[in-house]
Amino acid sequence: MNDQIIIKGAREHNLKNISLSLPRNKMICVTGVSGSGKSSLAFDTIFAEGQRRYVESLSAYARQFLGQMEKPDVDEIEGLSPAISIDQKAHSSNPRSTVATITEIYDYLRVLYARAGTPHCVTCGREIQKLTNEEMVDVVWKRMIPDLVSLEAAKGKQVKIMAPVVRGRKGEYYQLLYDLYNAGFVHVRIDGKSHRLDQPLKLTRYQQHTIELVVDTIPYSAFLADEKVTRQRLAEALETAVNRGGDAALIGYPDETEQTLSSKFSCPDDGFAFPEIEPRLFSFNSPYGACQACTGLGTKELFSEELCPVCQGARLRPESLAVHLPPLKGSEGLSIVDVTAMSVAEAHTYFSNAAFSDRQKEIAGTALREIQNRLQFLFDVGLHYLTLDRRAGTLSGGEAQRIRLASQVGSRLVGATYVLDEPTIGLHQRDNDQLIATLKNLRDLGNTVIIVEHDEDTIRACDYMVEIGPGAGIHGGQIIAAGETPHIFQDKKSLTAAYLRGDKKIEVPATRRSEGLEKIKIRGANENNLKNIDVEIPLRRFVCITGVSGSGKSTLAYETMYKAISKRLYGSKSTPGKHKALLGLEYLDKAILMDQGAIGRTSRSNPATYTGAWGPIRELFAETEEARLRGYKPGRFSFNTPGGRCEHCEGHGTLAIEMHFLPTVYVTCDVCKGRRFDRETLEIVYKGKNIYDVLKMTVEEAAIFFKDIPVVNDKLRTLHEVGLSYLTLGQAAPTLSGGEAQRVKLSAELSRPSTGRTLYLLDEPTTGLHFEDIQHLLRVLQSLVSKGNTVVVIEHNLDVIKCADWVIDLGPEGGDKGGAVVGVGTPEDIARKKDSHTGTYLRRVLT
Repeated sequence: MNDQIIIKGAREHNLKNISLSLPRNKMICVTGVSGSGKSSLAFDTIFAEGQRRYVESLSAYARQFLGQMEKPDVDEIEGLSPAISIDQKAHSSNPRSTVATITEIYDYLRVLYARAGTPHCVTCGREIQKLTNEEMVDVVWKRMIPDLVSLEAAKGKQVKIMAPVVRGRKGEYYQLLYDLYNAGFVHVRIDGKSHRLDQPLKLTRYQQHTIELVVDTIPYSAFLADEKVTRQRLAEALETAVNRGGDAALIGYPDETEQTLSSKFSCPDDGFAFPEIEPRLFSFNSPYGACQACTGLGTKELFSEELCPVCQGARLRPESLAVHLPPLKGSEGLSIVDVTAMSVAEAHTYFSNAAFSDRQKEIAGTALREIQNRLQFLFDVGLHYLTLDRRAGTLSGGEAQRIRLASQVGSRLVGATYVLDEPTIGLHQRDNDQLIATLKNLRDLGNTVIIVEHDEDTIRACDYMVEIGPGAGIHGGQIIAAGETPHIFQDKKSLTAAYLRGDKKIEVPATRRSEGLEKIKIRGANENNLKNIDVEIPLRRFVCITGVSGSGKSTLAYETMYKAISKRLYGSKSTPGKHKALLGLEYLDKAILMDQGAIGRTSRSNPATYTGAWGPIRELFAETEEARLRGYKPGRFSFNTPGGRCEHCEGHGTLAIEMHFLPTVYVTCDVCKGRRFDRETLEIVYKGKNIYDVLKMTVEEAAIFFKDIPVVNDKLRTLHEVGLSYLTLGQAAPTLSGGEAQRVKLSAELSRPSTGRTLYLLDEPTTGLHFEDIQHLLRVLQSLVSKGNTVVVIEHNLDVIKCADWVIDLGPEGGDKGGAVVGVGTPEDIARKKDSHTGTYLRRVLT
């Protein structure tokens, strides 16, 4: 096969008919400013064509279910292998999906517990064993042989084989005792005392009784005689006892100890019967294993945060939780819920050191190895702090992407083309080396790894580099530089190389705003891994919350501070993280969260509707002469309501084709041809453009088109200020990356009147941003603070951290080893902290 991927004439989106060759089985970085065309090349051209060719290689029968995939706008691609996309968008919002289920660790855990777990009685907690008749004989034999003494000492000693026919139940049992006597049995033990069945026996009717039938009494000396005869006698006695005793036999040894053996998983003390132990018993997606009260959700209702009162969030039936694996230390075993409550690091330690027996290792060796491998891969991509039961919907885009990356490394595929979108998002610089090693491992297996990335360490680690630019949108789409990474670093045309060489850089502010007296004070925060910390956030400042992955940044800023402020200011129903007090709210009018969640779940939501620009645009069209003559109102130009939209696709422009067990396929509406409106509506034009033409405009084009309409232009200008001039007004919300969605929200806030008493909380606002874009973003954030507002960002990017007025560094590590305040102060103060990982890297950029 060709050792190059040769692309000729790529024109997808804003690509300018570009052609280039990429080396196969190498790590390739695609970089450039936001909107330059990186994703258009990597995802919409290379990945889309690789996927299309794979589908075309399937049988006609299989293709009829997959539908016809559209060919990217490219003349030719040679040397392309099957492509796999690992982006930030597709993580599941299914409340049943967890880290363990996504990585298939839970599937192997279910097998492990079913094959090697030890069941315990749900009522009394004692261990339950299931034995065959032959295994029961072996148990008794092994117990007897080591204790055998001389025949003289063994005289008069015996082993009793009994059947527990009644366990702690009220009654006289006259008929039962009579039937046992007629069956030929002689002795019985009632409430611990021996009796003969041929003697009159009268039991108190309203008193609880335990009756054990003596099936056989084998002399101790018989175990020294003919082994074959004694084993045969013992086997027959045990079989009779099991049949009479409800699948259990009671053995009385000469040393006056007793042992219960069972042919089924049932408790000999209280008769509790265990269901058949198989993998589905541990599945909260199966009626066989799920808690009957919450059907495996773990909460009272579908979207509720209140735990199920029956299982307390465990999701499984009580019997599932009564199967244990050996403990790491201590006396109690671990249920499957105990294991999934562990972090990846804790689980890795457990499975590496737990005292599994040789038999357990032999039975479940494959499952154990698969679990340990997958845990190691999660560790390698910097996700050691995540708990295995963490819900998929609560993961950030970067975390979800790295989980899928770990799963792909675990699959050990060879000969594929992997396309990744900024895998370093949410990762502290300290954890970058592990992630880069994982990406190199993927390459070394024999795969081509194409990464859309802005992180300096990752770019330097790549074998080959492609820069697209020079600008965004219509100003981009050209190959600025392409070649082996060390050569590109010397290329004077490359904007990225200029930053990496130090020719261009984001400057540290000449002065910083002093701490000030007005503060939000959080006292005793101890949600998740926070260690009862006190934190003060100075207001009217640019504040950065830093720390390694899993150190508690989001728990402090979002779960505790933001939710507590929202509850106090707006009466929000969200429950804040545990804390003792929140002071200083008198200095705030409102708090606004700008996370990376989607701005809408359907194709109806777009940048124009979210920022409020769409309403005035519709009014402009309704005020045209032709629209007034026809009596059209602004609603006529809405794709959300009947009237002017295409009713065949209901204004979507596409039709969803349900594929049952496969992802839904979207095809262009054959009535409106994707234009979303009916023919009459599209006949109305404003300055020569109809409503669909406006939706297709980029923000930059629309800002020029509506330059004389301040109510529209102002909103478009703020989109431009946050670096989104390349987006089209009608771009569907689900197609925006997490970083783009966050900046659309920021733009919407910038266009609103400022009170000067607002707290803005942003989670990694540099996601998807080139060094040049970060310059623009910092200007926007600093302007918000200059107006008297407070900006709090959770960030790993050193260029942002070094420009902050105040830094709160959490750590020192992630998970249980985090949650403490490592340092507070200016970036220079943090850089002087020797025990701060953030400070270590800050020293490099501040000197």
